[in-house]
Amino acid sequence: MTSGHLEVEAKYDVEETFVVPELGNVPGVGSVDAPVEHHLEAVYFDTADLRLLRARVTMRRRTGGPDAGWHLKLPAGSARRELHAPLGRATKKPPQALLGPVAGIARGEVPRPVATLHTRRVVTALRGAGGELLAEVADDTVTASVPPTGPGTPIQIRAWREVEVELGSGADELAAEVGKRLVDAGARPSASASKVGRVLGERLVAVSGPVPQGRTPRDAGEFVLRALAGQIAQLQAADVLLRTDQPDAVHQIRVAARRLRSTLTAFRRVLDRTATDPLRDELSWLGGQLADARDAEVALEHLRAVVAAQPEELVLGPVAARLQQNQAHEAQAGSDRARLTLSEPRYLALLDALHDLLADPPFTAGAGDRLRPVLRKATRRSVRKLRRRLRAARRAAHDHTDDHDDDHAALHQVRKAAKQLRYTAEIGRDELASMKAVARAAKKTQKVLGALQDTVVTRELCRRLGVVANAGQENSFTYGRLHALEEARAAQAEQDFWALLPEIRAALGAG
Repeated sequence: MTSGHLEVEAKYDVEETFVVPELGNVPGVGSVDAPVEHHLEAVYFDTADLRLLRARVTMRRRTGGPDAGWHLKLPAGSARRELHAPLGRATKKPPQALLGPVAGIARGEVPRPVATLHTRRVVTALRGAGGELLAEVADDTVTASVPPTGPGTPIQIRAWREVEVELGSGADELAAEVGKRLVDAGARPSASASKVGRVLGERLVAVSGPVPQGRTPRDAGEFVLRALAGQIAQLQAADVLLRTDQPDAVHQIRVAARRLRSTLTAFRRVLDRTATDPLRDELSWLGGQLADARDAEVALEHLRAVVAAQPEELVLGPVAARLQQNQAHEAQAGSDRARLTLSEPRYLALLDALHDLLADPPFTAGAGDRLRPVLRKATRRSVRKLRRRLRAARRAAHDHTDDHDDDHAALHQVRKAAKQLRYTAEIGRDELASMKAVARAAKKTQKVLGALQDTVVTRELCRRLGVVANAGQENSFTYGRLHALEEARAAQAEQDFWALLPEIRAALGAG
């Protein structure tokens, strides 16, 4: 069984002679507890190539102190989400409760001990006027050992002292003021976000792969590789969110997969398509696996909001309850389907293939070209595709004035082309100023036509729910009304798109 909390902390390097300053007069602090000393041992676990640490994840088994047990720290924006599990009997293999959330990062490799830290910790608790814990200031003296990484390599030993400020119920302003006082007393903000990262920093650099960090890309290949590395990291982060039951995780996985497909499509002249086309197909499979239940869940959420806004006399029968039941069902079905997909060997093989691409990029001769011309060409190809789809949509609107299905099908193709253009332009907007206008126009197109596409799902749901209600001898009037409202929303979205068209065409000319 696991438990967890959100960890917000800051670390400071200090000298051996450092003295923690007086903190009782920090604004908001009502009292300061007497310092409490703990002796801790933490064994950190990772794969041989440090996959967890490279994904900003730490896994450890800690003994000593009030929080002894297995800990898994996951990135959560500027903070960290920490999961706990009891110590148990195993000392060399982490429990499944912590292995499960990082299965997409470990990708079949079982984490083993990579470092052991012994810490003398002196903790000072800062409390509010009511005795609540605002923050803890931990003064740590650390000795770390790293086991040999191969035959003939020695055990590495390092020692240092640091002070850590971890928020309880206190605000960020409290942590900032405590940090300021520590710095005034001689502390320095730590360059390492974690103790184990500090110990294994050089090894992390050695296994980080060919993706360059901290410099301007020298050519198109380097730029595309860095973009792909970031998008793969986003897919992995969304994977962890889903495995730990966080909201919006399915949507984030789909977005990450779409962005990866878009990049592989846009830069076929940089990466050999014989290697990338199979990846595109697998990313399409992944998105398709997660699509239906997610679309239905979003549609039901929209319909519930529409029903809530209707006059009571127009909501006949248990419509709100039926929609809520269906949404709960679709949410659970979507989560179950997504978890099943992420457990499939096919998905893990896709992750392996993506990482293999980073490790050994299938560059073409165009990878050595200058970046900006390559970005312009990639964006222009996407622009030309969108223009073709726009012309087709105009013809459909002109030739099939009574057949809205053909119109909507053509506009759906416009939306897909706009999405491709948006993702391509967003990659290059920091390099080419003109891409910002293109990206904005593509995003607007995608948004307004997205509303139109959403009504395809909502109208079918209204029809299906109405049929079920009628079969159950419930009044189906409101479902018919909802269908009509969604038809009106579709017509308005289509009208909004054609009104937006001059702006879109102007922006495409800028690209």
